[in-house]
Amino acid sequence: MLCFRHRRSNAWLAAGRYAERALQMKLRYYQNESIQATFNYFEDGNRGNPINVLPTGTGKSVIIAQFIKEVFAQYPGSKVMMLTHVKELIEQNFDKLRTIWPTAPAGVYSAGLKRRDTDKAITYAGVASVAKRALEFGHVDLVLVDECDLISPNRATMYRKFITALKNVNPHLKVIGYTATPYRLGTGMLTEAGLFTDVCYDLSTIEGFNRLIAEGFLSPLIPKRTTERLDLEDVGTSGGDYIQKQLQEAVDKEEITRAALKEILELGNDRKHWLIFATGIEHSEHIVEELERMNIPALAVHSKLKTDERDKAIVKFKSGEIRAVVNNNVLTTGFDFPDIDLIAVLRPTKSARLWVQMLGRGTRPCAGKENCLVLDFAGNTMRLGPINDPVLPTPKGTKGGGSAPIRCCEECSTYVHASVKVCPVCGFTFPVKVKLSRKAGEGELISTTDFPVMEMFKVTAITYSKHQPRDKRAPSLKVTYLCGLRTFTEWVTLEHASARIRSMAKRWWLKRDPFIDVADEAPEDITEAQELSSRLLQPSAIKVWINRKYPEIVDHVFDAVKKS
Repeated sequence: MLCFRHRRSNAWLAAGRYAERALQMKLRYYQNESIQATFNYFEDGNRGNPINVLPTGTGKSVIIAQFIKEVFAQYPGSKVMMLTHVKELIEQNFDKLRTIWPTAPAGVYSAGLKRRDTDKAITYAGVASVAKRALEFGHVDLVLVDECDLISPNRATMYRKFITALKNVNPHLKVIGYTATPYRLGTGMLTEAGLFTDVCYDLSTIEGFNRLIAEGFLSPLIPKRTTERLDLEDVGTSGGDYIQKQLQEAVDKEEITRAALKEILELGNDRKHWLIFATGIEHSEHIVEELERMNIPALAVHSKLKTDERDKAIVKFKSGEIRAVVNNNVLTTGFDFPDIDLIAVLRPTKSARLWVQMLGRGTRPCAGKENCLVLDFAGNTMRLGPINDPVLPTPKGTKGGGSAPIRCCEECSTYVHASVKVCPVCGFTFPVKVKLSRKAGEGELISTTDFPVMEMFKVTAITYSKHQPRDKRAPSLKVTYLCGLRTFTEWVTLEHASARIRSMAKRWWLKRDPFIDVADEAPEDITEAQELSSRLLQPSAIKVWINRKYPEIVDHVFDAVKKS
């Protein structure tokens, strides 16, 4: 069984063993990094409950599935639960486990999916379905929670009561969270209060998020300034967000809806899949009525619809039978449709978590989709900032603040970060002297400070040399790429003290050496590696992140294919 108290004797999260098995997986680099970071967290002696922060669309279900598989490779007698709050996420996560590990000893406990498995080593469950049934699962070693930002610091809530009941059986239970938004309105960061203690991996930073866009793993959001704007002057606040009844009364007006939809049609006429966020149920239905008058096929999706009616509407949307789906508090999480190329927001909020989740519906890339147009009639970005640099909520009684400066392109009305010199949409060059205002912008949806600039360079020659640090650290193989007048360098650390880092270096070698089949056959020391370097395959080009203090090689292009 998993025993975090005896971490070193059991070594259930042995980093080196994981890294070598990962050779057989086709995971993205950051998915491997997330799994490895979780392993390292416990291997380093931490005893808390960590969070992995991953933007929407980066494949949390893949990460969760592979992590579970690795746990069982170390401890086949373990018992694990994966919890979330909606059946769609349960189904997505479970299907991904079956894809990665077809023979997994796994089951599902979800009323919505009409399954109630309690005798499996791995259980994918809906928290509402199992909330009062903790004793039926007995001793559980590890709980993973997708969309863990929904866990309140209040111990009397559903998640907390269930986890407490599991801990009564196993006091050493550990909980690992996964989310795109590690904060809650009125609470602040999840690690400041409640169940979770640390962030072990975070890809939601400006640098991390923008690198994902530059590498094609996420789709850009293109914000356009709207003429129509919702008037919220008479709307009050309760619990940190707008009062729902007052909000709907202020927003759900025929003339406002008609004007906004005409603007959507004008700016998004070439967009095929519209996701519209409404303020309330009646508001969503009124928007659909207006769209139908404009001959735009649309359906509403909200909590008053029966489950099968909602499912049918989503199927029609995904098939292209309808162009727009108008949503109220349903499609913010657990909705995966990469083809969405227009998001229209008529739903004002003060919740950064809700705002980022809404924007995340448009960041999934797909073939034929260059970007997602976002029309924010609600002014949410002015209050909450961009998706990768939001104004974070703070605990009650503390003062919040801080957001990103923005500017609007004079030529195409696109909002960008104030540090950008050239509009990424139309190419307009901004004046050199601009007075910056430290406030969130009403249209900036992705902060572009330090946005990664990637360039491909043709490799003309490569040199291999032994690099010995001035301190007592182990030597490394210095690989220098000659690319015309420029050179770029990387270091292969085959003698590093860390088994995990040595394993990564061996993987580097395995990819290039046509005479070996497994990483363990790679050279053990730098002198041997230098002697054998002449037989390595040479990449024809390298992809370099150039706008860093030290340019980083992020990919290699091989014309020759290594023989198996």
